Amino acid sequence: MNRFDGDVIVVGAGLIGLAIAFELAERGASVRIYERGEPGRAASWAGAGMLAPYTERIRNEALLDLCAASLAEYPAFVERILAASGIDASLQLDGVIYVAFESDGLQALREQAKALTARHVESRMLDRSETLRAAPWLRGGVLGALLKSGEGRVDNRRLGRALAVACEARGAHIEHSSSITVECDARRVLGVRTDRGFVGAGAVVNACGAWAAQLAGVPRACVPPIEPVKGQMIALATPVGFVRRATWVPGAYLVPRDDGRLLVGATSEASGFDERVTAHGVHELLHASLGAAPALAGFSLTESWAGLRPGTPDGLPFLGPAPLDGLFLATGHYRNGILLAPATARLIADAIETGAASALEPFSMARLGTKAVDPQ
Repeated sequence: MNRFDGDVIVVGAGLIGLAIAFELAERGASVRIYERGEPGRAASWAGAGMLAPYTERIRNEALLDLCAASLAEYPAFVERILAASGIDASLQLDGVIYVAFESDGLQALREQAKALTARHVESRMLDRSETLRAAPWLRGGVLGALLKSGEGRVDNRRLGRALAVACEARGAHIEHSSSITVECDARRVLGVRTDRGFVGAGAVVNACGAWAAQLAGVPRACVPPIEPVKGQMIALATPVGFVRRATWVPGAYLVPRDDGRLLVGATSEASGFDERVTAHGVHELLHASLGAAPALAGFSLTESWAGLRPGTPDGLPFLGPAPLDGLFLATGHYRNGILLAPATARLIADAIETGAASALEPFSMARLGTKAVDPQ
């Protein structure tokens, strides 16, 4: 028996939107996903797939707790997707290394290790020789590193493909439309209007990422203040296994893929909706990566790209019910969209299915002082 009050429409087929649709479909909801472009693209495709809440040094406690919970959910999440799609997203939680080349940086890592121990998070300081054994491709001037166990990475491009297939397999259909407009009356959301006409729904989820503020038809009080933040990345062709773990060096992070590609990211630029790769961006990434690892200089630069992260004024995502009944937000994840996909999907599905949204209160639009839409 369907426990949902009407169909659910998810607008946006990035990892967040697809994960929500998949979760809802597995719970028995009737779900449609509307997307203007290709599923799993934009920031979902452009990221490196880093799953590292503690390496990211998230300062907000509510966000850190949510990221840690989502990381813990990842193994079961990808197993469910594999069962539905047959596609392995290549999840590897073998730890993340954060490297120091200066004494101040090394001391900061020691302090972080103490803070992690206080949180009962497993980590280990590596001295110079241990660091070079773990990452022999680093330059000899390295002083040490912090290895954070349990963190890691997922192949986000594979994950996007897997989620799209898994959604279809569970009956959540992805539909393309060049025009998507939310329709509502004074009290609640009614559905969306697309190229093919009006489609009614009991709930609509705005999962449009960096474009969430551009979704047409949404009342002003329900428009999240999202701004795009560009991130540029490059890929080097290295031998398989040359870099074994995701590694942070001053000014960049390096994430290996199973095929030997080494992703290097990422810049952070307030450039509006400009998605161009620039010479300056590529220079920054090469300067940081080669400064830490001159051994990378002889490898081919095989790819460069840019994506737009959804940024918010306070760095926290907007999750849960909007001020208009039946409209839900799942956007503003900034650098943590890939990491937060499992927890976001679970919590948004809970809110739609049962109305349980207390866990999402720190991420509500109400923190901005937004009031419910006046029904008059």
